[in-house]
Amino acid sequence: MSADGCIPPGDSKEIPVFGKLTEGSVKVSPEKPALNHTEESHTVPLHDCKVQLNGNCSASVMQSNTGDESSIPLEVGDVRLAPAQELWSTARDKAVKLRMEALGLGSEPPMTVHQMFQATVEKCGDWPALQAKKDGMWFTLTYMEYYQHSRAAAKSFLKLGLERFHGVGILGFNSPEWFIADVGCILAGGLATGIYTTSSPEACQYVADNCQANVLVVENHKQLIKILQVRDQLPHLKAIVQYKGEMEQKLPNVYTWAEFMKLGEDVPEAKLDAVINSQNANECCTLIYTSGTTGNPKGVMLSHDNITWTANAVGTMTRVKMGEEELVSYLPLSHVASQVNDMWICMRFAGTVSFAEPDALKGSLANTLREVRPTSFLGVPRVWEKMQEAMKAAGAKSSIMKKMIADWAKGIGLQASYNAMDGDSSVPWGFMLSNNLVFKNVRKALGLDRCKACYTGAAPITKDTLEYFMSLYIPIFELYGMSESTGPHTISWAEDYRIMSCGKVMTGCKTKLDKEDNDGNGEVCVWGRHVFMGYLNMPDKTEEALDADGWLHSGDLGKHDKNNFLYITGRIKELIITAGGENVPPVPIEDAVKEEVSIISNAMLVGDKKKFLSMLLTLKCNVDENGEPTDELTPLVVEFCRQHGVIASKVSEIINKKEPAIYKVIQEGMERVNAKATSNAQRVQKWTILSQDFSVSGGELGPTMKLKRPVVTKMYQEEINKFYGE
Repeated sequence: MSADGCIPPGDSKEIPVFGKLTEGSVKVSPEKPALNHTEESHTVPLHDCKVQLNGNCSASVMQSNTGDESSIPLEVGDVRLAPAQELWSTARDKAVKLRMEALGLGSEPPMTVHQMFQATVEKCGDWPALQAKKDGMWFTLTYMEYYQHSRAAAKSFLKLGLERFHGVGILGFNSPEWFIADVGCILAGGLATGIYTTSSPEACQYVADNCQANVLVVENHKQLIKILQVRDQLPHLKAIVQYKGEMEQKLPNVYTWAEFMKLGEDVPEAKLDAVINSQNANECCTLIYTSGTTGNPKGVMLSHDNITWTANAVGTMTRVKMGEEELVSYLPLSHVASQVNDMWICMRFAGTVSFAEPDALKGSLANTLREVRPTSFLGVPRVWEKMQEAMKAAGAKSSIMKKMIADWAKGIGLQASYNAMDGDSSVPWGFMLSNNLVFKNVRKALGLDRCKACYTGAAPITKDTLEYFMSLYIPIFELYGMSESTGPHTISWAEDYRIMSCGKVMTGCKTKLDKEDNDGNGEVCVWGRHVFMGYLNMPDKTEEALDADGWLHSGDLGKHDKNNFLYITGRIKELIITAGGENVPPVPIEDAVKEEVSIISNAMLVGDKKKFLSMLLTLKCNVDENGEPTDELTPLVVEFCRQHGVIASKVSEIINKKEPAIYKVIQEGMERVNAKATSNAQRVQKWTILSQDFSVSGGELGPTMKLKRPVVTKMYQEEINKFYGE
């Protein structure tokens, strides 16, 4: 996979068909499902259950689709709202007022998750919903089967004693069982709660206790052990379900997935229907726990309307068509971005979700992408950076002629991408040749040849990475949002984007910049039906986030350009305030250093309340099979060293010898960054290379690869003190 050297055309692959077809391959069509009903069914072996659609909705309300005429509107049934006096709540069972608008998307009738699911099933019941691999073969669940399994899970949760507004914690990698447990919990009246797979037993205990979990669903024995270690500290826990792998020993109230799915067989359908029909759109159904970088995680309470309205608004704004989306699920579902993208937008628009392997971020994602060939792809910045590094490493091995052709094509691609971004439909001379020689082959090698939209979010991305993919005619559209806004608040898409901007505010929502300075920078404040209910059992934290008028204060600094594109310029809590009183946003300086010195993996600026700024640096290194950084430099860094007369293959070799040539290159890059600084206070005076790169397992990075500054500061306090002679 190389963009820096031409890729030879490979055999084109159709979408593998799973389910009713066991051999061959065809393309899934929204008009005609890829499932042949005359063949034997091969579904994910979750549980056999036959359930009729809940038909108790009396009044029919059509949900219009302002935007794309080809999308199929949903009939959502009764509008169900509980009485509410306030826009916020911190009690699990207290409803909130919705931020309804008079016209447009913001005025759409509220609906529950079940109403949205049911409406999709009625329109597209035979269409493929969830696809997963087992023993090397793909299997599928149609939307009707997905719905039936979710109802079966809901009845089993009721049988296990799930109480209303109590949690079901889900601890594991993305899978059909994860989706079914989440949706089943919601249908049964519980609060679906994802727990990060990297969580320690203590962190699992905190979340499970905070949401008063009655049931915990774990992936395998490794995750089960964590829960068993803290089980006696979870007074509300009634049962544990393991959805993959064999039970190593039989324990009381611990069930396999197959056992769990059969538990509720004797629960009457009418009992479940009664629970479903008692749910209201303005009540809580999901908890998203923040990463807890500055204290204990906060439980972000999301209502049915938060989820269903946001899913519809995003799809409508980006012109998603019913039954045409196919994506790969691999980012943690306990994070709001992945959950909204993979679960809820797909459910609303009858998309097909294919699940990656658990080692996706350790290398197997590329294979899954090439096999599935998704129509859209969401990657956090680190995923795009890793792709960029891999392609550059492959390109470095190409012949001189191939490199020349690739460089020529990339120059044309970058210009063509900027033209498209600016609304200019013309392309530079040589574009068609470049497209045939390079761009098409790169997209095919990445598995993105059918991809209509590539997105990034959850952390800042560098201009270097964005322009690299633009040079391959693969624009990456940046999103901005947070757990507290049910994911996205501003969106970039093919018809409206600007490089380094997070796009424009979602239709039906509002942005306000609070306390703007002379440059137009202010705190980004958010209004809309995507704004969360509140933090569970945390009224003080909720009042900090939501002002008296109901605006959500993000804590991020941003500004608008003349066309209303939003640019995030910093985070208030991350601002470094020097001893001289100057506010310094760290991210632009860190990104500039990484762009100037290509061997730098991570950079963190320090200097709060100090006389000058300093920086912690890490070098790009290989990771082991567990995703943990090793001492081995990446091939690109080894080659970089060789070009500068240094023979080194390990990080420790460069640090121990303080390799003069490498340290000189870094210092020169730092000086180039300093030359562009707006003031002396924003110049980096000292820096050091750390012995190990940052990682999720090491604690320096969050689940979406976002830098956890307080953690890094604490871990490397000794190195920081040396900067200042302390």
